Amino acid sequence: MNTKFDLEKLGQGIVYVKPILATDLPEEMRERVGDLEELFSVHNADGEQLALVADRKLAFHLARENNMQPVTVH
Repeated sequence: MNTKFDLEKLGQGIVYVKPILATDLPEEMRERVGDLEELFSVHNADGEQLALVADRKLAFHLARENNMQPVTVH
């Protein structure tokens, strides 16, 4: 089968969720996260960070509440 498909449409609405160690954050951010050792970052398809939240469940919920499809980055 040879059917054309616009691959740019495939990435629309997808956001990527990845774990971030608190120790990798800038110092002023580390002060704000308290005792958390790991946070979760939500990124769009261009790699732009959209949010930084306390846990994975919240990251996925945030994405879905904004009509986006979250996927985990390994």
